[in-house]
Amino acid sequence: QVQLVESGGGLVQPGGSLRLSCAASGRTFSTYVLGWFRQTPGKEREFVAAINWSGSTTYYADSVKGRFTISRDNVQNTVYLQMNSLKPEDTAVYFCAADQMTAPLRNGSPDYWGQGTQVSVSS
Repeated sequence: QVQLVESGGGLVQPGGSLRLSCAASGRTFSTYVLGWFRQTPGKEREFVAAINWSGSTTYYADSVKGRFTISRDNVQNTVYLQMNSLKPEDTAVYFCAADQMTAPLRNGSPDYWGQGTQVSVSS
């Protein structure tokens, strides 16, 4: 079992920055692919970013490339999403996710999900 708990969400002005954290527990955490998804009311959950076990490979949705950065600290069992130049359309509930393979994160079907944290971008 892998337990995921997100934190760091909140209200931020357009153009501002926010860093989300996801604390994970589980003996195999360091070997898992980790990622972030987001969802707004009336829309399907969408992929945001993912990172492999070593941190050497990352994936980003086109909508966040150049603005968001995913990273992980395997010693602290934590994955981060640094969000810069935030836009109103980034407003969503952000979910941390984990799987042993890359493909399930890319296609939106990971084995494990966090509870989500709200990010609101508004002036």
